[in-house]
Amino acid sequence: MSEPVAILTIAITTRALFHMEDSHAVFEREGIAAFAEHQRRHEDDLLEPGIAFPLARKLLALNQGVPTDAPRVEVILLSRNSSDTGLRVFNSIQHHGLDIRRATFTAGAPVWPYIKPFGAQLFLSANPESVRNALEAGVAAATILPARAGESRHHQLRIAFDGDAVIFSDESERVSREQGVEAFGRHERERAREPLSGGPFRGFLAALHDLQAAYPARDDAPIRTALVTARSAPAHERVIRTLREWEVRLDEALFLGGRDKGPFLEAFGADIFFDDSPHNIDSARRHVAAGHVPHGVANAGT
Repeated sequence: MSEPVAILTIAITTRALFHMEDSHAVFEREGIAAFAEHQRRHEDDLLEPGIAFPLARKLLALNQGVPTDAPRVEVILLSRNSSDTGLRVFNSIQHHGLDIRRATFTAGAPVWPYIKPFGAQLFLSANPESVRNALEAGVAAATILPARAGESRHHQLRIAFDGDAVIFSDESERVSREQGVEAFGRHERERAREPLSGGPFRGFLAALHDLQAAYPARDDAPIRTALVTARSAPAHERVIRTLREWEVRLDEALFLGGRDKGPFLEAFGADIFFDDSPHNIDSARRHVAAGHVPHGVANAGT
């Protein structure tokens, strides 16, 4: 008998899932009472899909054909709405056919403390402070810039990751920034057979890999992953050996040697890309949905 597939749990906020910038502008400009009134007045007006909506839909589609009491994926909604004003959100979830059943409404209080009790391996939010708190609590998290959902070219779920300070620690990136590119190259050659330490997304990558293992490793498998890194040869070897040591599969690996990542992510067709560099995120967002991971030396002091 095969082992049961561990459930992959994603926690997502309402502003990442739906396009709510008009409502959020009311909150920023007039406060929570005006926001609550705005939500009640528009509770029958359906919300448009937001930047992370296609990702959530593809994740939930992985439950097709499995028992409803044993899903492979669960998406949890975390919202700073009250349960009363959150009725509009659930109306929109039901309209769009998303099988989201669990939610937390905090009436303005922080949502990140509820990530761990739900067992989520990933948290997506439009609030940078919530994301930083989640990362400090040991949960993979990324800031999503709110926008309307884009078009997806693939039925597959396609997720791309940066390496250093995302999947891996920022140990090598610190050498590069503090001592220069030549020192970085030397550092990586000397440690080519020494596995890198894990970064904030190592646990999520492992959980995603476990889910992938439920499907044959073919081009038409429902999940496809990619490493998209500024590294180039010979700094590639340590990365490959680290992933081999972790027994984690990435379907594609792009060693770009500093080239602009955006066009490559578009060619891959990423549903989302995770990177610690604000510069790389700005480039990626012109092509695909991107989540900023505010971790490591690239974000020191920000």
